[in-house]
Amino acid sequence: MSKTANVAVVGATGAVGETMLAILAERKFPIGKLHVLASERSAGGTVEFNGRDITVQDLATFDPTGVDIALFSAGGSVSKEYAPKFAAAGAVVIDNSSAFRYDDDVPLVVSEVNPEQVKHRPRGIIANPNCSTMQMLVALAPIHRKAGIERINVATYQSVSGGGRSALEELGRQTGALLNFQDPDPQRFPVQIAFNLIPHIDEFLDNGFTKEEMKLVWETRKILGDDSIQVNPTAVRVPVFYGHSEAVNVETKVKLSVAEARALLENAPGVEVVDDHAPGGYPTPVTHASGTDPVYVGRIREDLSHPRGLNLWIVADNIRKGAALNAVQLAELVAKNG
Repeated sequence: MSKTANVAVVGATGAVGETMLAILAERKFPIGKLHVLASERSAGGTVEFNGRDITVQDLATFDPTGVDIALFSAGGSVSKEYAPKFAAAGAVVIDNSSAFRYDDDVPLVVSEVNPEQVKHRPRGIIANPNCSTMQMLVALAPIHRKAGIERINVATYQSVSGGGRSALEELGRQTGALLNFQDPDPQRFPVQIAFNLIPHIDEFLDNGFTKEEMKLVWETRKILGDDSIQVNPTAVRVPVFYGHSEAVNVETKVKLSVAEARALLENAPGVEVVDDHAPGGYPTPVTHASGTDPVYVGRIREDLSHPRGLNLWIVADNIRKGAALNAVQLAELVAKNG
């Protein structure tokens, strides 16, 4: 990737946008010209990139001509309005929202799972999957390729950072209030999040599942290219600042032993196995995931109730690997392939 690319980061002042900029710098992405864009209320401010301050431009008045790669993390409505305009001007758009994930002519890509799909982008748009699907499939793809996954049971334990800056602030504010014997006063969440669990992320659908849960169903099938995979999800918001955790049970077509599964995972790109049968011998969002890039897998066990079942505990930083890092990795693939 010696040739440079002109890059735009849309939503640059948000938590994911800021992390995208940090990762672009860390990975020494070959940037020619960098544009940082946000809404009118953030325009004129500055964000830091590689030790220098860059002025934020107003997305609404920005001319995308000359942009090679545009990283979008500003929400679905912004992506629907502006991503096609950037693509029409010649940019490859990598979108972090759910706006295009389920469109047949937009590839949904995890860099370690189906990187070849970045080349098939008839609309000039590539979709970044949801954070919970992303980390699960980095771990499950090698198992699926080896033994064929028939069914996935998954319960997610998702940190508040997945709900944006306002959700982080609410957890902090409520924690302080409760420790001082004050009313937690829920505003961002429907009920108290501090010292609590909320089995509700995104809107409820007619089938009783939430949209966050159905994303795990729809996206798993699209990314792995197999509509026969059955997924049974429950998504829970937990009082953790950064890092999603998942208790995953898979049923495979061909039996895999724990030793075989561990060997597959130890050799899988983007995966780090932390699986000692001892106190602390497992990954957690705080001790392992927060601020780091790998998808961590531990508690690898055979299912006592199913002859071809495996249990896994999967943890990753939802802002880094779950959003910003994968987007930059996709940009690297695009730049590498011209």
